[in-house]
Amino acid sequence: MRRSLAALMVIVLGFGPSAAGQDAPQPSISENDLRTWLTYIASDELQGRQVYSEGLGLAAAYIASHLKEWGVTPAGDRGTYFQDVRVQGVRTRSNSSVTVTVNGQTRTFKDGEGVTFPRNQGTKHIVSGEAAFAGYGVSFAPLRHDDYARVDVGGKVAIFLGRTGPRGFTTAHNRILNARGRTAIESHRAIATITQAAPNTPRPQTNVPAARRVDFQTAQRLDARIPPQITAGDEFFSFLFSASGTDYATLRAAAERQEPLPDLPLSGVSITINVDASYEVVQTRLSRNVVGLIEGSDPSLKDTYVMLGAHYDHIGYEQFAFDDRRNAIASCTGQTRPTPRPGDIINNGADDDGSGTVTLMALARSFAQGPRPRRSLLFVWHTSEEGGLNGSRYMADHPIVPLDKVSAQLNIDMVGRNRCDDPAEANTVYLVGADRISTELHNLNEAANAALPSPLTLDYEMNDPSDLESLYTRSDHYSYASKGVPVIFYTTGLHRDYHYVTDEVDKIEFAKMARIAALVHGTAARLANLDHLPRRDNLGPRMGKGARGPIAAPAATGSR
Repeated sequence: MRRSLAALMVIVLGFGPSAAGQDAPQPSISENDLRTWLTYIASDELQGRQVYSEGLGLAAAYIASHLKEWGVTPAGDRGTYFQDVRVQGVRTRSNSSVTVTVNGQTRTFKDGEGVTFPRNQGTKHIVSGEAAFAGYGVSFAPLRHDDYARVDVGGKVAIFLGRTGPRGFTTAHNRILNARGRTAIESHRAIATITQAAPNTPRPQTNVPAARRVDFQTAQRLDARIPPQITAGDEFFSFLFSASGTDYATLRAAAERQEPLPDLPLSGVSITINVDASYEVVQTRLSRNVVGLIEGSDPSLKDTYVMLGAHYDHIGYEQFAFDDRRNAIASCTGQTRPTPRPGDIINNGADDDGSGTVTLMALARSFAQGPRPRRSLLFVWHTSEEGGLNGSRYMADHPIVPLDKVSAQLNIDMVGRNRCDDPAEANTVYLVGADRISTELHNLNEAANAALPSPLTLDYEMNDPSDLESLYTRSDHYSYASKGVPVIFYTTGLHRDYHYVTDEVDKIEFAKMARIAALVHGTAARLANLDHLPRRDNLGPRMGKGARGPIAAPAATGSR
């Protein structure tokens, strides 16, 4: 709930050598400071903090100047607070292919001739394995649909059909459908995926001069090994299913009607995928992450780290906001967009992610001015999250500190409001990812919340694999999670001002922000004083809608 401008919330924060920690006084986190910093970060002067803009540069300089004032060590390039982020425009030349063997008969399909590889295919490599048919490739609890209940795609090439998903799926489920390949690889250990090609192909860049046209843009390394996610046409699938006992045309027709697809063992079918692409970088655009380090106090632990992050970019002027408007309104049933001020064309991004930006500033100052924990703390304000997680992807591929020495990454994105402005949400913060890689991390965060003078309500609805917003993959924490780093994503959810010119400072709940800062601080302190890195048991999402509290610790086998 909103408080007066002069209100000050003093939060007593503490940490000790164990996971539970011993309370110790810490510098206060002031609502006034959060308001002062955000009033500048979300001002018209910063032009909506669009990537590559002058306004984003001003925001970076503002953050860095405060880090210097507080004695936070520069951790960027050349002794500065800035890590250069290179976003490359790339053209692909592909010689990749898929070879299918069905009962001793073999056919090869080249990229662009029956199969289509993504333009960013990664480094040259070969993937071989059995094929496994996974129906629609969907697990969705609300519809009691689980294509993986009776098929194991681990170590195999997962095959799935259906452009619109099973019965009950609508356009609202598109994020789940679009993530099928990633889900099969990350959650079910498939080595590659092949599904039906989309009915429409992307339009060529006719408005871009030929010399500047690119196939994709990326901040990631081009020499990484990427598990193939391939689409294919009818000729490919007709051959693939030719010895299955079920005609492909029948399967395709059933999928188009969203009917149940049969369990179909593909015995005698093997697939070899030859990834063979070369890349030409034709343009490079530069932006900057802001990076600061607080060195740990323990000589034996200070070369291990807790990473804390937020993105400080936004979407600039109004013309950049159109694509996301419907999603925001749909997320808040019955609500419509507010009426902007006359002539207002700047998306100030007070909540997205001005709120995370200044919360991270408050955490940096609190740790810099208080007792140093045993482990070091790395603070990263990521650039170009709105452009495709470019700042975090670059950091994850070019880390300032070794990722295997990072205990966890705590990501703060939109923590300044109540979801859909519902007063009933005043005590609620949504957590995503905490349990997926490390059960111990989830429990540390639960303990930190329980130790607060006024604990928050920790809601795991958005961590549920069935959540239609698919937030686990949509903010900077995912860049680190995809490298195996345990993560927690803190958010208070969407509202009708999301990606709109009315996301302004006067709607921010500063008292709630300060309480969330206390929770993140408590979790970071526990991580920073733990005598080991949290065990990475990789048991996946277990906390979903309606779930509460700690998780029983799993057996230590296979953990770290």
